[in-house]
Amino acid sequence: MFELKYHTPIEWAHVALDDFDAFLQDHAAAEKKASGMAVSMLSHYQDRTKLVKAMTDLAIEELIHFKQVLKLLTKRGVSLANDSKDLYIKDVRKLFRQGTAEFFLDRLLVAGVIEARGHERFALIAEALPEGKEKDFYVAIAKSEEKHKNLFVELALEYFDEADVYARLEEILIEEGRICERLPFRAALH
Repeated sequence: MFELKYHTPIEWAHVALDDFDAFLQDHAAAEKKASGMAVSMLSHYQDRTKLVKAMTDLAIEELIHFKQVLKLLTKRGVSLANDSKDLYIKDVRKLFRQGTAEFFLDRLLVAGVIEARGHERFALIAEALPEGKEKDFYVAIAKSEEKHKNLFVELALEYFDEADVYARLEEILIEEGRICERLPFRAALH
């Protein structure tokens, strides 16, 4: 449905795999936060029936992913880590505009772009991992994130004019690419 402007090089995945335990801890935190974001959206937009259903399903799916990552951590003898500030998320959220309709549209589109970035990076992790259960897990997670990216754009198209959706999506993609270009690689999703 759309393509990211910045393409993460495979070197990022090597950095993440060099401290895979820390990456898994960050991944768990990201899944937990994604579930919370979905609950927040369905709470704020209770009159949007299609959105409420979609966000309910998403919240559950993200919690299942959290549980799956927690299982990987437990198997490796690693505990959850304290949630840390994610500079990528902080900077991407600065793209939200004021105004009820504008904020709602931006919230949907930014969520879609974040999911697209997750899809790209989980696919890179899957590519870099050796054959086995962890690789299979990341292949599946990447596919799931791809569905999520499209879900948010579909929801935006449900509530907003197509031309407005795609014009704003383009602006967000350009800015998100600039954010990614300036952030250092680390053992974290973003």
